[in-house]
Amino acid sequence: MKDIAGTSILVTGGGSGIGAGVARTLVERGARVTVSGRREHRLKEVAGELGPACLAVAGDVTVAADRERLLAAALEHGGGLDTLVNAAGNMYRGTLDELDERQMLDLYHSNVVGPTQLSGLALPALRESRGSIVFFGSVHTQRAFPGASPYAATKGALETLTGVLASELGPQGVRVNCVRPGAVFTEINERAGLGTAEEAHARLRGLAGAHALGRIGTAEEVAEAVVYLACAEWVTGSILTVDGGLALGVTQA
Repeated sequence: MKDIAGTSILVTGGGSGIGAGVARTLVERGARVTVSGRREHRLKEVAGELGPACLAVAGDVTVAADRERLLAAALEHGGGLDTLVNAAGNMYRGTLDELDERQMLDLYHSNVVGPTQLSGLALPALRESRGSIVFFGSVHTQRAFPGASPYAATKGALETLTGVLASELGPQGVRVNCVRPGAVFTEINERAGLGTAEEAHARLRGLAGAHALGRIGTAEEVAEAVVYLACAEWVTGSILTVDGGLALGVTQA
């Protein structure tokens, strides 16, 4: 495995939640990190906490001009690009008759189209560094949760793309892997319709007994999987489940 220290990594969705946890962990391990996201003030908070090794660049991965600007900033900040971490995403909850076409299209653009287009744009730099791409799937692809069908479908698309792109890009020296997180409290749960931050956190705590390990996870625990996949030079096409055993379908007494 290569050393993460000194490598250049772009983390989308780095202003909060899992993305911010990934950025913190990578900087702690010595990487030069560029974080992107839609909310500039949150990005600046993360970059201010992490110091000069972290550059904040506001942008939306669903916008072509923003993707080009984000990549250019990461290349300049890191002197190249070793790993692209596609942590940006969105979530809507609702039954089939509650979701409209606009929400469906927004989910696909945020969770599938944006990340894959940014990955394609980053390919020249990743070929040069023999680097890697990390996508984010979800435990929703392994265990059915009512009201999450559109979100689960987008994450299923990314997990399928992981294998296809790994086979396509492997001969070019670029690895493609995916992290499949379980229940982690982030702001995305509040935005997805689980109520206020307190209500969303309470509902997630109620899921603790559905995990084999009896608790929900943290962003930093998911980040450890990203570090591994960024460093493991003979791992590609893998989906690494980091969910405390939620997909097993157990129920703690």
